[in-house]
Amino acid sequence: MQAHADIRIGSNVCINDGVRLITASHDARDPEWKQFAKPIVIEDFAWIATGAVILPGVTIGRGAVVGAGAVVSKDVPEFAVAAGNPARVRGGVRPTALAYSPVRLVALVNAWLGRPL
Repeated sequence: MQAHADIRIGSNVCINDGVRLITASHDARDPEWKQFAKPIVIEDFAWIATGAVILPGVTIGRGAVVGAGAVVSKDVPEFAVAAGNPARVRGGVRPTALAYSPVRLVALVNAWLGRPL
């Protein structure tokens, strides 16, 4: 994470290995190359797959999925699936009645509790 601005992460969010959350950058068109920073918001039940990059000012909507390796420069609507570089919303949406815990499959959680969630 490069946290030059707020990063808000909701409940039951899954962020896989190698994801980058970048809240600041530079304007390449500015002769002084000034830095800017904007917050990132990841809403409840979102899933950010392995190696995705979330750029400054992006909101990932409730239940949205960001595909592996995607580079997200624009908001992803609720329950949408976005993939690619640049990330684009693909056909299909997720169910709107999500009720899972992304940690229930994690072996360490199971070992700590002595049982699956």
